[in-house]
Amino acid sequence: MTVKQRYAEVIKWFQASMPVAETELHYDTPFHLLLAVILSAQCTDKRINMVTPALFAAYPTPESLAAASPEEVYEYIKSVSYPNNKTRSLIGAAKVLVEEFGGEMPSDIDNLMKLPGVGRKTANVMLSVVWNKAAMAVDTHVFRVSERIGLTTNSKNPLQTEKALCANIPEDIIPVAHHWLILHGRYVCKARRPDCLNCGLTGVCRYFQRENK
Repeated sequence: MTVKQRYAEVIKWFQASMPVAETELHYDTPFHLLLAVILSAQCTDKRINMVTPALFAAYPTPESLAAASPEEVYEYIKSVSYPNNKTRSLIGAAKVLVEEFGGEMPSDIDNLMKLPGVGRKTANVMLSVVWNKAAMAVDTHVFRVSERIGLTTNSKNPLQTEKALCANIPEDIIPVAHHWLILHGRYVCKARRPDCLNCGLTGVCRYFQRENK
């Protein structure tokens, strides 16, 4: 099977089995999505969704969060992973939004990555979810699933995976494809024990075919 054929079959299956795929993070504004994505690093969406309602209520705007003290913000997020670092990132991002962007969320990757706590993955999430741009955010799920299925081969880092996926997936479905791979990795193609018995991609999956020769 060629790479092109594998992509075609994978896309066809996801379009049929998961026509609607979107972020599981709860948010009401682009600013609050940014906070949720920053908080979600090395933490579950379930946990983030437990702490963000109170955080969002306390800080509805970048201006309100930029004026907050670390001690105040920490109390809202102390149950997530790395709360001290994330407290600094949240306040820092809010301050940059206010001081450099007039409180408005930038819609390009270079300016998004100027915000503390925002790397390429987080910036791509914002571009994809908020503006429906052809941006592929590569987290651990996307990296693992892409390599297992055979959408990538020996990717050394997330950027290589991102480039390979964007080169082979039609631009108009890249935003939803990002969620296909995340959700598949979260619930089926798990890190320690992929649930191949309940996966509809075994016919094209490089990992399954290798393990079941």
